[in-house]
Amino acid sequence: MTSLPEQLRVESPKDHGSFVFTEAEAAVERLCSLYDEATEFLRDHFQAALQEGYPGVRYRAFYPEIRITTSTFAKVDSRLSFGHVSGPGSYTTTVTRPDMFCRYLTQQLELLITNHGVRIEIGWSDTPMPVHFAVARYPDLSVPQEGAADFILRDVFDVPDLATTNDDIVNGLVSADEDGDKPLALFTAQRVDYSLARLAHYTATGPEHFQNHVLFTNYQFYVSEFEAFARAMLADPESGYTSFVSTGNIEITEADAAIPSVSKMPQMPTYHLKKENGAGITLVNIGVGPSNAKTATDHIAVLRPHAWIMVGHCAGLRNSQNLGDFVLAHAYLREDKVLDDDLPVWVPVPALAEIQIALENAVADETKLEGYDLKRVMRTGTVASVDNRNWELRDQEGPVQRLSQSRAIALDMESATIAANGFRFRVPYGTLLCVSDKPLHGELKLPGMASDFYKTQVARHLMIGIRAMEQLSRMPLERIHSRKLRSFEETAFL
Repeated sequence: MTSLPEQLRVESPKDHGSFVFTEAEAAVERLCSLYDEATEFLRDHFQAALQEGYPGVRYRAFYPEIRITTSTFAKVDSRLSFGHVSGPGSYTTTVTRPDMFCRYLTQQLELLITNHGVRIEIGWSDTPMPVHFAVARYPDLSVPQEGAADFILRDVFDVPDLATTNDDIVNGLVSADEDGDKPLALFTAQRVDYSLARLAHYTATGPEHFQNHVLFTNYQFYVSEFEAFARAMLADPESGYTSFVSTGNIEITEADAAIPSVSKMPQMPTYHLKKENGAGITLVNIGVGPSNAKTATDHIAVLRPHAWIMVGHCAGLRNSQNLGDFVLAHAYLREDKVLDDDLPVWVPVPALAEIQIALENAVADETKLEGYDLKRVMRTGTVASVDNRNWELRDQEGPVQRLSQSRAIALDMESATIAANGFRFRVPYGTLLCVSDKPLHGELKLPGMASDFYKTQVARHLMIGIRAMEQLSRMPLERIHSRKLRSFEETAFL
């Protein structure tokens, strides 16, 4: 534990010791109990300190921890990409918001019990819980900025610590801690808390509303189309969809319910068409640019979605393409630059068969074309993503040559970022774009250039993404999470 001055007395929740479980549900219940105890302890003392001033005591609570220990190599189903550890040893992870991740945690622990015959040990970790994250559950409380209270916050409570808020596990930079314990999950509790807070800020919807199938777009038109589809689904009692959540956490369950406008839109407006157990669809309008694409996926990744797909607009690079044609990416030319330090450009980002098939089937269903005829409206090939929206204003000789050598058929600013972060975070990914201009062939994105064909295809585009996600939601989780995304020694948790 972090050392403190001897003269400063520390108060913490009572240490009950570790409990051992052979059933996943009971282990998760214990996680919830410990987490509630820690957050309530910090909440109560934080409220008192705000009202009464400097208490002369340091208050510290810890995240709960999951630990398993195995002494043998286990023979597990080789088709599984998760749910097992690579060898003997002790494996641990800190946990936050077990109430929100209850189903996920239960599933992961059940697999470990089944595959390894291990017992699940639940207790306090030695990672302090920042007060900012502890009180985030309570909407009537907020942590004032440094200097706003009449005491120094860091003298009394723990604050976020970058030493435990990073992507070292995801990036393969951590194999074991000082005690020899290996990571059980891709994200530490504090890293998850950090992203949950950022998601609420950037999307203006609570992270608990996010569904397991996430569509990203860079075109506002799709938001109104998504809402119209959501209302149609809410009007259909057989659809399985239960509610629609709009910006500001406005949730409706009736098709004709009003959604009040918000005075200030967030940076990435987000909408959720919900189903039981998170099986619905989330739409995120990330806007334009690789930085936004990275920011959104950096934080959504901690929710462990089952798939994310980019359905945005792009520049068509071939003369044979028409405005409104679809592009199914099966490779990416990464010139977005935002992920180069985390995932070197020499790392291949493969297409995932399950996503590709779902998207192609969805295009066929929506366009009523199939087989060879599908090539009339869709091409499969390399998508190039760049960090300069006005790339066409540069000297064309160099860029065009690289694009031609890569066999690129389309160019945008977000798709490669979303795919690369999907690869990095082990989240199945895909891309289906709609050609909105052809700058190399004199068709720039200008008012009045949209043909009837283009308008029809744009209206279909979002529906294709939705239909693809509905197909994927019916697929067993073990199948959609490909082994292509797992490295030599992976964490057991998905």
